[in-house]
Amino acid sequence: MRIVVLGGTRFVGPHVVLGLLEAGHHVIVFHRGETESELTAGAQHVHGDFADFERHLPALKACEPEVVIDLCAFRREDGRRILAFKDVAHRGVVASSADVYRAFGRVHRTEPGPPDPVPLTEDSPLRAVVIAEDYDKVGVEQEAGADSDFPVTIVRLPAIHGPGDYLHRLYRYVKRMDDGRPAILLDEAVAAWCWVRGYVEDVAHAVALAATHEHPSVRVYNVADPVAFSEAEWVREIARVHGWDGKVVAVSAERLPPSLLQSEKSDLRQNYAVDSSRIRREIGYVEKIDAAEALRRTIKWERENPPAELDPAEWDYRTEDAVFRRLER
Repeated sequence: MRIVVLGGTRFVGPHVVLGLLEAGHHVIVFHRGETESELTAGAQHVHGDFADFERHLPALKACEPEVVIDLCAFRREDGRRILAFKDVAHRGVVASSADVYRAFGRVHRTEPGPPDPVPLTEDSPLRAVVIAEDYDKVGVEQEAGADSDFPVTIVRLPAIHGPGDYLHRLYRYVKRMDDGRPAILLDEAVAAWCWVRGYVEDVAHAVALAATHEHPSVRVYNVADPVAFSEAEWVREIARVHGWDGKVVAVSAERLPPSLLQSEKSDLRQNYAVDSSRIRREIGYVEKIDAAEALRRTIKWERENPPAELDPAEWDYRTEDAVFRRLER
C-alpha cells in the first residue's frame, strides 16, 4: 500500500515507518525536516510545516495514499487533518493517548468523583475537562471520527519507554542503580500505584498493524503491556534486568524529602491499568520485543543519553541516606 505518515521522525514515528517499510509498503513521511532518522531512510520525504499544512495538502494527495497515519494530532482542530484525505485515501489512523479516560482526570483531580474501575477498556468514560490549551486528545478523537463515511482507527498509546524517550522515564532509577545506591526510596502512595506502560518498538508495531487492517467504521484500540505494574514492581523489574541488588523502599510522605514527594497533587487511589485485549484479539497484536530485552535497550540508551539538565535537589543522596538510616533503625 501507499501510506502517508504525518510526523514520524521522533521516538515512536521512525519505528512505525520502519515497520511499514519492512512489510513492503511505500511510505511517504511529511515532517519539518528538522529531525531525520536512519530508520526512515527508505521512505519518501515531504518537508513542510504543520502550521502551513493546507499548502502542502495537494502534494500529499498527489501521492495517492490508501492510508494516512497522523502521529502529530494534539489539539482538537488537528483531529480534522486526517479527514482532508477522504477523497483519496480508504481510511486513516490517529495516534491518541491512554490519558483520554476520565480516570486520568481523577488522578489529577480535574474530574470529581470516586475512582473509576480498572482495567480501563475502550468504552470507559472519557475526560470532560480539557487539561491544556494545546493538548486535547479527547477532542482529537472526536474530530477525527466525525465523518461516518471515512473509517478512522484511533490508537490510544501508553506511557512509552525506550531509546529516544525525551521524558527519560527510566533515568532516575537507572542512574541510582548505576551509582550503586543501597536503596531507592519511593513515595508510599506512588509505590503502590499502577500505571499503563509500553515499549517504543512494540507501540509502533501496534500503530503499523492498525494501518494495515481495514474497518468499515471508527475503531478504537488501547495499546498497553499485558501487566500494569505498580511503581515498586516496575523498579524491581528494571533492577532485575540491570543487575542491581539494592532495596526498593516505600516511605510515607511525611518522612520523604520534598524532591521525592510525588503524591501531593495526585489522587493515587485511582489506579491506571488499561485493558489491551481488543487489539490483540481483533488484529493479532503481540509485543515484538521480549520485555527484558526492551528494558536492556532502554537502560543502555538512558546511560548513553542522560537528560541535558538535572535538578540537583533530585540527586541529594546525603538526604536520602539519612532517611534510609532512620528507616533501618
